[in-house]
Amino acid sequence: MKRIVEPELLDELPPDDPRAVRSRKDLQRVNRLMRHAEIIAQQLLNTEANANCGRLVELGAGDGTLLLSVAQRLSPHRPRADVILVDQQSLVGKETRDAFHALDWELEVVKADVFDWLRSGTSDRHEAIVANLFLHHFSDKQLSELLRRAAANTKLFVACEPRRTLLPWTVSHLLGLIGCNAVTRHDAVISVRAGFTGNELSTLWPDEAKWKLSEGATGLFSHLFAASRNE
Repeated sequence: MKRIVEPELLDELPPDDPRAVRSRKDLQRVNRLMRHAEIIAQQLLNTEANANCGRLVELGAGDGTLLLSVAQRLSPHRPRADVILVDQQSLVGKETRDAFHALDWELEVVKADVFDWLRSGTSDRHEAIVANLFLHHFSDKQLSELLRRAAANTKLFVACEPRRTLLPWTVSHLLGLIGCNAVTRHDAVISVRAGFTGNELSTLWPDEAKWKLSEGATGLFSHLFAASRNE
């Protein structure tokens, strides 16, 4: 299946549009079904000693609930940490902010284009950066720049994305069976078509010799990429 990147409806709707609000709820459920918080948390724990970071950044964080789920899994192992959620929209609600506070994790929400934020140099090289269902929005040319800038600002990068194979493609047409709305059903198919297989993200990562890269299928529907800087 050839990779094709197309605009998604959720990105074009106003944040308070009822269809967008409902779709974000759908995505929370889809993330739980795909176990992305568990997958990302485990990947961070597996490389925690190498990363040795106390600050965690999510690019394209949306409403922040995915990273909250990651934080809840990490908190027994990392009692305190700083979190930065970067997104072009302000979608993080009070309930999510309070939940981070309850973990005793410091939360900063940044409304910005992720490319501008990475260019600004406000991030720190010792941070871990994660992305969930975000990289597939971009062309290879855009990804090459995004990953190059991310690599310059972190020791550990983890991304969990749609896997562009037959099973996820088939299931993406069936989300109506679990009650997902038209926006989610449309965007799910678009997302799988823009997803990844093989070592597509590794080939776009810069300075491969300086990093330990891993990439491949995870779960039934997802594609996991991790880059950890060699000490």
